[in-house]
Amino acid sequence: MQIKINEVLRAYIEPLTESEYQALERSILVEGCRDALVLWEDVLVDGHNRYQICQQHGIPFKVTENTSFRNLDDVKLWMIDNNLGRRSISDYQRGVLALRKKEIVAARVADLMAEAAAEDALIAPPEGDAAKPRPAAMPLASREDIARAARLSSATISQIEKIQKTATPELVEAVRSGTISINAAATVASLPEADQVAAVAGGKKELQKAAKEVRELRAASRPAKEPKEAKEGGDYGRPLTEVEELRAENASLKEKNAALRAEITALQLRISELVDAS
Repeated sequence: MQIKINEVLRAYIEPLTESEYQALERSILVEGCRDALVLWEDVLVDGHNRYQICQQHGIPFKVTENTSFRNLDDVKLWMIDNNLGRRSISDYQRGVLALRKKEIVAARVADLMAEAAAEDALIAPPEGDAAKPRPAAMPLASREDIARAARLSSATISQIEKIQKTATPELVEAVRSGTISINAAATVASLPEADQVAAVAGGKKELQKAAKEVRELRAASRPAKEPKEAKEGGDYGRPLTEVEELRAENASLKEKNAALRAEITALQLRISELVDAS
């Protein structure tokens, strides 16, 4: 059988690091290829690294075909679940895989709901017949569901989502390789892209420094807690409601923001004056 490589599937799971690949190669050279490669018809699904090593060194291997796959999404879901079951992957990889699973399942449920709605519009059920069953509620609908699937906390999943949305490729690689923690990477990801790249280029200490500076800046920007007597400023001396407290905090943040903008404008004018004078 001529095994085919699908580049989408090859790249779907994060590649091994150089040291991990070398360790796998040493193991196969000594013990042979113990685990069978998994195929979808003639397409390789699981075992891309083993297949490459065996081909390179002329080492025999076994294959097994999974006949339950109906389409590419079935294959991806199997790959995700297969890798989530492994102990060797990092917490960041677990979170990324769980979020990918959520996207596939969400799209699949949306398709089922659309099909059911279309059928209902074309064929009205006879009077007295039971209503047509709808697709079940979507699994992995909440961040808690995703966290459970990845065996992580909801906070960690939230941080991974932020990294995926705002982190530069350099910062993503740093957290993937373990140079920086997920928590710190999510913090650094709030910086402009140029600052993220510079922090990564500076190494682990510079990344930790950048994360610390962002946290300190956030802490300094939070409004100071008012004395207990001042909090009891609602009508007729009653304590402020949660909504009132949030509105007060929002007003305070707006004032701070306006002051910062004014300071930035003044600095920009000063810079312009210095440039003109030079």
